[in-house]
Amino acid sequence: MATFLYKLGRLAFRRRHFVALLWVALLTLAGVGAASAPPAGSTSFSIPGTEAQKAFDLLEQRFPGQSADGATARVVFKAPSGEKMTDAGNKAAVQKTVRELSDGSEVASVADPYKGNAVSKDGTIAYASVRYDVSGMELEESSKDALKDAAQQARDSGLTVEIGGDALQAIPETGATEVIGIAIAAVVLVITFGSLIAAGLPLLTALIGVGIGVSSITALAGVMDLGSTTSTLAMMIGLAVGIDYALFIVSRYRAELAEGREREDAAGRAVGTAGSAVVFAGLTVVIALVGLAVVNIPMLTKMGVAAAGTVAIAVLIALTMIPALLGYAGRKVRPAGQKSRLLGGGRAKASTEGRPAKANMGTRWASFVVRRPLAVLLLGVIGLGAAAIPAASLELGLPDDGSQPTSTTQRRAYDLLSDGFGPGFNGPLLVVVDAKGSDKSAFTKVSDEIKGLDGVKAVTPPAPNKAGDTATISVIPDYKPSSVETENLVHAIRDAGADIKADTGAETLVTGSTAMNIDVSQKLNDALIPYLVLVVGLAFLLLIVVFRSILVPLKAALGFLLSVMAALGAVVAVFQWGWLAGLMGVEETGPVMSMMPIFMVGVVFGLAMDYEVFLVTRMREAYVHGEKPAQAVVTGFKHGARVVTAAAVIMMAVFSGFIGSSESMVKMIGFGLAIAVFFDAFIVRMAIVPAVLALLGKRAWWLPRWLDRALPNVDVEGEGLRKLDDGRDEDRELVRV
Repeated sequence: MATFLYKLGRLAFRRRHFVALLWVALLTLAGVGAASAPPAGSTSFSIPGTEAQKAFDLLEQRFPGQSADGATARVVFKAPSGEKMTDAGNKAAVQKTVRELSDGSEVASVADPYKGNAVSKDGTIAYASVRYDVSGMELEESSKDALKDAAQQARDSGLTVEIGGDALQAIPETGATEVIGIAIAAVVLVITFGSLIAAGLPLLTALIGVGIGVSSITALAGVMDLGSTTSTLAMMIGLAVGIDYALFIVSRYRAELAEGREREDAAGRAVGTAGSAVVFAGLTVVIALVGLAVVNIPMLTKMGVAAAGTVAIAVLIALTMIPALLGYAGRKVRPAGQKSRLLGGGRAKASTEGRPAKANMGTRWASFVVRRPLAVLLLGVIGLGAAAIPAASLELGLPDDGSQPTSTTQRRAYDLLSDGFGPGFNGPLLVVVDAKGSDKSAFTKVSDEIKGLDGVKAVTPPAPNKAGDTATISVIPDYKPSSVETENLVHAIRDAGADIKADTGAETLVTGSTAMNIDVSQKLNDALIPYLVLVVGLAFLLLIVVFRSILVPLKAALGFLLSVMAALGAVVAVFQWGWLAGLMGVEETGPVMSMMPIFMVGVVFGLAMDYEVFLVTRMREAYVHGEKPAQAVVTGFKHGARVVTAAAVIMMAVFSGFIGSSESMVKMIGFGLAIAVFFDAFIVRMAIVPAVLALLGKRAWWLPRWLDRALPNVDVEGEGLRKLDDGRDEDRELVRV
């Protein structure tokens, strides 16, 4: 592989005009596609194989025309202090609002609170339910404005009015912190390279790669049903890996220049050596992201595939556009150890003749770890174990209006409904009774059975469809939607339904947002172990091929488990317990998003293997070329520690930039990935890995002979390039003779 990539790097360097034109053309094409694409609607959230999804599909079939996917709004009214919603003036204001809302062109129905028993027992709170023909993302701005205006007119009459539901949902904003993250990345690159030109190359290529990836996602969003979170995730991961991959190749290019090579040859060697590590690191990220498909949640699969596509683009750009841009930069990109004149290069230095060269920080740190490996190993493992303790209290759930900031009208409407109708009112359960071909008395039996269960506040009478073979029953729990008691109630209703089916033949299904959340959490929990086995197993096999060792990939996988558990512990501490919540902008603590554990396992594993490949391939290269195991560890850190540190800081800065997002899911992902990179890069890869390799010695690179013969030789160390050099030297000798 090294020889092929070497030739590719030299070709891109020579044909830089063609390569640059190709990538600019792709960016333009993707941009035009995104600009001309119709606006994407809301992402359909389906969970194949769950009872809640089965009930939802049955509703669409048996109750046609009820806009099951349509946007909804709850306009919540609260009477002034000392008054009631049933007072004549307040009642007139509410009914006027209902009439105005009914005139909307996209409105399917509006329920009058005085006709639908939607006034609280104490008479202080009422609500009107509005249902639309289209989804929240497809709703016209005029319909949203009409909803806001109607609510404002009711406020002008003296009522407190808030609006819940998904009718006013907006595309999440990331805020200025994303730009700050990129700015920090730029500063780190300038410090690492000592050159503005060299620092600008990784940023430029990463932005082009992300531009192509996100524009392509936007262009295909309507066709492939991709939500806004998909493009945000692709941008987050694409920026991070795009900068890092380019950073490693530019760094190796400068190192090759420092050894006296010509620029074209140096570009080819940089792509042949560091580029090999980029290919395998990118491949592990792609495996982890595409592997999310095993969960069988379409939304998660699409997010993973879209992000994987952006990573693949980042790899291709690093292998082709970086050498092309290095060709354009010429002498402005200096050899390693030299700075540009603008940053202090070219100044006279005090003579150091006769003195030994001062070891860099990476060399000094690796030497320390090699001398005291057991102490460093124990300290690292105990520290990560302590950080992982909060993960034992992990509670999972999906965000709803109750997790919104208190400054939003959705959250205030949620709180008003809880005060007026009880905490369970915001998460009603919808029970669907399918009595087709069976005894219709099952409708009443199910209703009566549910009334006798613990945790039930109210049960509506069965509402059959026109055919009379299916009925819906609304159940209001006593407890809030995310509580354990509500989850137990869902299971109790399903158990009771199984008994009724045995007696009558009618099937009872439970759905609604609360039941859907419970099913999603269970499905994700069930898929976590198979996903972990699949992704870690495939990457383990890949790393055996790369490192030609059994223990090094095993150590990499175990180190990853430590870092991901510590990161989950940090997420629980901040988003569930509320530690440093104010600093992170977390206004409301609660259960951790259901998709967070499996998502972190996938993404963090891919990113963790990046640092493993980049750092350990340098050690493997030194060991293969004759150095002792302990010295090979030090050599690996001498050449790789500075760059890996810079890469980790850049990735943390990019991920941290998304903590400022207005969407809790994006905020949580940004924090989780940033802290995971910190744990993995600085504790696992920089401390635990060299300590373990020092303790193992030559055994770290052991591989059974039969397996060594069976495995393909991918030549990540660039041994083929060394042979190429030897061949050239022999040719020169023959010419001289």
